[in-house]
Amino acid sequence: MGIYVNPGNKSFWEAVRSRIYVDKTNLIACTNQMINTDEKYVCVSRPRRFGKSMTLAMLAAYYSAGCDSAELFHGRKIEGHETFRKHLNQYDVIYLNMQRFLIRAKKTNVTDYLENVVTAELYKVYGDLLPEQETSLVSVLEQLYDNGDKQFIFLIDEWDCVMRERQESEELQRQYLDFLRDLLKDQPYVALAYVTGILPVKKYGQHSALNMFREYSMTDQKDLEEYTGFTEDEVKALCAQYGMDFSETGSWYDGYMFKRFQHIYNPRSVVEAMRCQGFSNYWTSTETYEALKIYMDMDFDGLRSDIVQMLGGGRVKVSTRSFQNDMRNFKTKDDILTLLIHLGYLAYDAETQETFVPNKEIIEEFENAMSVGGWTNVMNVLKASEQLLKDTLDLNADSVAKGLDRAHTEVASILTYNDENSLSCAIGLAYYSARRDYRLIREFPTGKGFADVVFLPLPHTAKPALVVELKYDKSADAAIRQIRDRQYTQALEGYTGEILLVGISYDKDNPNKLHSCAIERIRNSS
Repeated sequence: MGIYVNPGNKSFWEAVRSRIYVDKTNLIACTNQMINTDEKYVCVSRPRRFGKSMTLAMLAAYYSAGCDSAELFHGRKIEGHETFRKHLNQYDVIYLNMQRFLIRAKKTNVTDYLENVVTAELYKVYGDLLPEQETSLVSVLEQLYDNGDKQFIFLIDEWDCVMRERQESEELQRQYLDFLRDLLKDQPYVALAYVTGILPVKKYGQHSALNMFREYSMTDQKDLEEYTGFTEDEVKALCAQYGMDFSETGSWYDGYMFKRFQHIYNPRSVVEAMRCQGFSNYWTSTETYEALKIYMDMDFDGLRSDIVQMLGGGRVKVSTRSFQNDMRNFKTKDDILTLLIHLGYLAYDAETQETFVPNKEIIEEFENAMSVGGWTNVMNVLKASEQLLKDTLDLNADSVAKGLDRAHTEVASILTYNDENSLSCAIGLAYYSARRDYRLIREFPTGKGFADVVFLPLPHTAKPALVVELKYDKSADAAIRQIRDRQYTQALEGYTGEILLVGISYDKDNPNKLHSCAIERIRNSS
């Protein structure tokens, strides 16, 4: 048992002994099917704190011939799978954390340092199969294959740290990619290569050194969707076990989605909420808002407008194809948005090719980033949102109309359009403070000239639900009638309690004319 060669199972043993552990061992059934096939090159990219390192610890514990993990996996989901015994602790494993190599290499070339320490360990373990002294890691591995039919499972963590932390050094990046290609591509000693990081590996400029990898990213996790974060059923079980409200957990940490699993939760934040018995922004200990602000402030036409629209509860079309999979080469605003998807600041709907802010936790990160300057107009709207909500709950229609007028004016100064969606976006931002107690539902009906915004109260609050209807060129009372006539309150099916119908009208041909508002209280008995 070594540090890099055939590591033990201590890390996974500590994970399963933790107070909160969610069993994701069925992932092993997927990787077992990939061994020694044309699918054996796997790159899984996810945001920080989405369980990447824990997954590698699990795979090391399962595959490594340097330990006996039968008891550790006893009672886990994978134990009942037909391939479980066949592959358990049957492989030579090389486990590499590139972040550590980058730190420890200091002034030494990172790949030279890696080769020195890993090769030295291979000689300790397999010296009898290595008659010739070699310094090249690839040459040593080739000797082991030739002399002893040794195949290895490669587990590589933080594979992309060179790209993220040495952004300015393209030559270092190119040399690093060439090293990985030489180490892994078309090598007979590779039984499986499972690498993980934040960024995919598809392409860096015109350099496609690692094009043999099949990518599982935040834009498409393929058949690994349920292992990306916590699923809805897993979170429900945790909430029941720890006495936490499931709806509020969702509003804070849900929002990531894929084709089959429409609700994926940030696993680290869910665990912290359960452990601490409180909902909060646990993202801040993972990333700093300054990093987010750098990308928000980049001067790409329409980027600010898109961010404001998403903060208002809307969605934005995005093309993820041009992204070069690094944190430096941006050609369009779509590249910035795609990076934010990979970083976890935005969620992505592959069916509609739209991106959006996933949950409360991330909304707070955007708010923190905007608070340090350059987003004064938006911050003005957010600061006024508390009073606007109070006026709405007090049925003070005149004050609500004035507040929405101010919000619409501030938002319109940033948006690249002035239409129904502009007002709907303004509504979402104007009621920003309501998200503490409400779940916002935005819809855009096909009929021109209106949009619906529904605020559904979370179980912990006694506040009424809000159904907001926006009308152009018609009265606020007409908006109220439309809510009734078209039975918009059906969006609140299952909710019993007070509902405030909020009708808002706006004269798009006369921007100097103030908004008007009407508010009506009803009770939903369905």
